[in-house]
Amino acid sequence: MTRAVLAALLSHWKRAPLQLFTLIAGLALATGLWSGVQAINAEARASYDAAAATLGEGRFDRIEAAAGGGVALSDYVALRRAGWQVSPVVEGRLAGVRVVGLEPLTAPGGLGPVASEDADVAAFLTGGGQLFGRAEVLDALPADGPEKVVSPDVAPETAITDISVARRLLGREDLSFLLVAPEQPLGRPDLAEIAPDLALRPAQAGSEVGRLTDSFHLNLTAFGLLCFAVGIFIVHGAVGLAFEQRRPVLRTLRALGVPLNRLVVLMAVELLGFALIAGTIGVGLGWLLAASLLPDVAATLRGLYGAEVAGGLQLRPVWWLSGLGIALFGTAVAAGAALWRLATMPLLAAGGRRAWAMADARSARVQAVAALGLLALAVGLAVWGEGLTAGFALLGTGLVGAALLLPVALGAVMRLGARMARGPLAQWFWADTRQQLPGLSLALMALLLAMAANIGVSTMVSSFRETFTGFLDQRLAPELYIETADEDQAREVVAFLEPRVRAVLPLASVETEVAGMPASLNLARPDPTYPENWRFLQAVERPWEKLAAQEGLLVNEQLSRRAGLGLGDAVRIAPGVELPVLGVYGDYGNPQGEVIVTEALFGALHPGIEPRRFGLRLEPSEVPALREALVGQGLPASAITDQAAVKRFSLQVFERTFAVTAALNVLTLAVAGFAILMSLLTLAALRLPQLAPVWALGLTRRRLAALEMARAVLLAALTALFALPLGLALAWVLLAIVNVAAFGWRLPMFLFPADYALLGLFALLAAGLAALWPALRLARTPPAALLGVFANER
Repeated sequence: MTRAVLAALLSHWKRAPLQLFTLIAGLALATGLWSGVQAINAEARASYDAAAATLGEGRFDRIEAAAGGGVALSDYVALRRAGWQVSPVVEGRLAGVRVVGLEPLTAPGGLGPVASEDADVAAFLTGGGQLFGRAEVLDALPADGPEKVVSPDVAPETAITDISVARRLLGREDLSFLLVAPEQPLGRPDLAEIAPDLALRPAQAGSEVGRLTDSFHLNLTAFGLLCFAVGIFIVHGAVGLAFEQRRPVLRTLRALGVPLNRLVVLMAVELLGFALIAGTIGVGLGWLLAASLLPDVAATLRGLYGAEVAGGLQLRPVWWLSGLGIALFGTAVAAGAALWRLATMPLLAAGGRRAWAMADARSARVQAVAALGLLALAVGLAVWGEGLTAGFALLGTGLVGAALLLPVALGAVMRLGARMARGPLAQWFWADTRQQLPGLSLALMALLLAMAANIGVSTMVSSFRETFTGFLDQRLAPELYIETADEDQAREVVAFLEPRVRAVLPLASVETEVAGMPASLNLARPDPTYPENWRFLQAVERPWEKLAAQEGLLVNEQLSRRAGLGLGDAVRIAPGVELPVLGVYGDYGNPQGEVIVTEALFGALHPGIEPRRFGLRLEPSEVPALREALVGQGLPASAITDQAAVKRFSLQVFERTFAVTAALNVLTLAVAGFAILMSLLTLAALRLPQLAPVWALGLTRRRLAALEMARAVLLAALTALFALPLGLALAWVLLAIVNVAAFGWRLPMFLFPADYALLGLFALLAAGLAALWPALRLARTPPAALLGVFANER
């Protein structure tokens, strides 16, 4: 019996291959978008973990120079003699590769490529040494040098070697920092007694880069879930239609004695098989999507956070298993309601000729109540919620609530149109459109979510672009930037420049702790450049004059929000040094806090630091001549950067940052258009009983086809109108809540009516193209097929 019942159930898909394609394609697309995002996230996090494992990030304390810079070799020797169990590390860049030098004999366990028992420590330490790294990294390094050993476990863009080899390659005499072993001898002297210029930085759980990029990956995950939801709408529609069409078959099977439980289990097994097939296809699509987007993601993370991510994609179980799991979960969600209806269906229930096309009034009321409840919850989260989780919960409840409310709102518009219609054809058109809403509601919900996401994200990106370009013009006022090799060269170059340029602005910073949070302390020389170009979010009167008089300091928006600092609040920047906040400035793209003090105060607090980087103010026409003169003074051409190059690089980072989001936007809109096409195609056969009487009354097939296309475009236009306020609300949440919680700054929101109009045209075009195929099929339907409607039970 089981085999016969299963054959009867599967025979439906032989008669309706288009529905089978819709089910498989919808689920594969949903799974592909989700697994692609998860593959990108998994590859990035694996790179973070590899980088953290290289230097024990998050596991071992560090000793660093309190004022920045390197650690003297003499300080390391003094600490070892005093009993401190520390290990030196040297790092720097060579040919674009991060070179890290470790001392394996003193390094804490588990660090470096020679930590295992099978490693050849002698080869690592003696002779010319060894360089461990990935193949593409080692190829980028000079051919003459240490032996190169391919090691895929090393972090991307990183090469590991012995500390002596690293010092020779990098030309360094000092050390970058010292790693502190977790077990230390009792009675050892305090760090301040041995090396007062050094500071102990406690280990923090987890990778620092991973924490910085959590918000970025959370945004990607949220977008992946949105894409998955759009695809599941397609699956839900296909499954629901298949159940409605098979009601007569199910009624017959039940009447023949098939137990209800067995029937439900077999249909669940049938869907499980389809889910596994579609999930496997979706994982493959996700692989292709991730492979195409990963280079842009890597450039984004490198530009924003300095995080190195491998450019290649590995088949990691964490993402392909989650892809299959989400496919099964999505199928269960999509088929749950249909299986419940089957389980509660009376034994001889009727086939339900128009069950797919008609909505139950009670279901509509329940849906409306649920939508209003979710929207009320979203309002509550907007008013009282705090943090990134509350922000994404607000996005989820708002989007789902608006999607559930869409069919109710469209039904109200159809009723209004029917009341205002004049003539029988117009009244039939509005009534028939309202009758089709249940069958198209899921596709229209998908279109609503896709358009709202496009409007919201494009508004956020465009607002960011407007703000960011203005921010670059403000912050990159100097026409030329230079970097010297050491303090002696800096003094010589400054003496050469002062009579030749309008102003020489030193640039220097020190990593410190402000209000219990990591921050950088920067200097600013009193100069008209700053008051002429900088804009504050809030500031006291004449902030730059008071800054020059050492009457206060400036903080960026990130530090102001995280530490709760406002104008006039005292900030402790050194022992015994507290100054009030004179102004808060926007610092877009910076993940950490920042404090600016005048040059004189900075020099008093950190006398050992002399600026080696400078911004030069001069006429743009004088830049080429000055560049040549600086090269003649012995400054390498690579150490001279003009303002235009810095802006160009910054904008390139920005554009690549949002390339992934733009690609996902296009994919969601394409999936929504596919949902409309599949809904119209699967409903075409069910439409004949409604269209045949109208045709028999004298309306031509071509006229009917034109009305079908007009109906699809009308519904798409109304959906686009509803998507506009929803998308703008989404943009506000992203800018005012999610962005603030994730990055610490808030962007102003700009409106772009031309972009919204263009997106609306794309939506209408997608709906028109989706309706074109079913309309052509209707226009070419043989009259005998329409007449056959009157010859059967319909």
